[in-house]
Amino acid sequence: MSRIGRAVIAIPDGVTVTRAADEIRVKGPKGQLTERMPEGIEVEINASEVRFARADDRKESRSRHGLARALVANMVGGVVTPFFKELEIQGVGYRAEVAGKTLKLTVGFSHPVEVPIPAGLTVSVDRNVIVRIEGISRMEVGQFAADVRSIRPPEPYKGKGIRYLGERVRRKVGKAGTAGA
Repeated sequence: MSRIGRAVIAIPDGVTVTRAADEIRVKGPKGQLTERMPEGIEVEINASEVRFARADDRKESRSRHGLARALVANMVGGVVTPFFKELEIQGVGYRAEVAGKTLKLTVGFSHPVEVPIPAGLTVSVDRNVIVRIEGISRMEVGQFAADVRSIRPPEPYKGKGIRYLGERVRRKVGKAGTAGA
């Protein structure tokens, strides 16, 4: 059995987990999430825990077993305490600001880049260079953070760009001058 898939998910107080057809709904104090379950995975919901089982031992079933458990565990965790990612902007004149439901990035292009903020996520900017993305869905938070980072990923020569807070960028040595002609 999958070590991840067979782990039991404890349901905290104030959270309800229900199954409807081929999807799981998790409702908690911070919001509600719905996710389709992979086929071949049985879900058993008790009053205080959720268990997962698979019908056979094929490779696809084993991988879906762990996936289903991880998805529901992230949903249960997200409706209790939201997930967040922090991005850091480095570069002279590089900055970010939130204007309504739009994140405006000035990152060295001839014009500011405007990124619409998806529903369900909140974005805040600290000191014009730290962008905090927060939401109850771990997938949406991570995907939006990756999309923002891909606008201007950190470059290896000067280190300018958008990076995750605490990310180390491997620096390269610049072009060497010609040695004696």
